[in-house]
Amino acid sequence: MKKFTSYLLLIVLLLAVLASNSCKQASKANNPSKQVTAVIVPDVNPSNGLNRHPSHIKYSKHAQCRMACRHIDAAEIQDILENGTINYKKSELQGEDCSKKYAVEGYSKDNQHLRIIFAPCADEVTVVTCIDIGREWACDCK
Repeated sequence: MKKFTSYLLLIVLLLAVLASNSCKQASKANNPSKQVTAVIVPDVNPSNGLNRHPSHIKYSKHAQCRMACRHIDAAEIQDILENGTINYKKSELQGEDCSKKYAVEGYSKDNQHLRIIFAPCADEVTVVTCIDIGREWACDCK
């Protein structure tokens, strides 16, 4: 009989703990002020350092030569910067902020598969070079 009473007491205690936990959970669900919610804040700079909308875009002499040779205009460069995909394997992201280079790929309006190398620094981005992935061009750019 003593054993039966001990088991019964243990079962009653277990039920009391379970009931208490379920009441706490119900209380949290009914009281939104105490509810913990996750807030997802969009990353201000989703490209980890590449400003997709800089105040100024500069073009290196090499980039200007490649653009002329490969028939790439400034509007296509802007479009790749804003909408292209960063190729992290071709990017150089080590070092200080102004020494990083981002290889951004996309398609131009005339369907050229381009890789543009951008070097951001502060609120300015320099176009280092332009590569037509799908075609070899006979350019004499040094």
